[in-house]
Amino acid sequence: MDDNRDLTNAVSAADPTTGLRAVAALRKLVEHLEALQVRHARANGWSWQAIADALGVTRQAVHQKHAHRTSE
Repeated sequence: MDDNRDLTNAVSAADPTTGLRAVAALRKLVEHLEALQVRHARANGWSWQAIADALGVTRQAVHQKHAHRTSE
């Protein structure tokens, strides 16, 4: 968990370069986690609408973003 603490410290750093790099790393992590969980949901029979509801986005948005990554 030291990595999380380091990332938290970096995000709140006074140096914008350090802070922005941390934000970019978090964004990349979130995108990876979202793709992973969407694949898991689809593999478990979730509809695009159920996934969209859980993510707080539209069905069209989640389908457009992830459909190419999952087997229909």
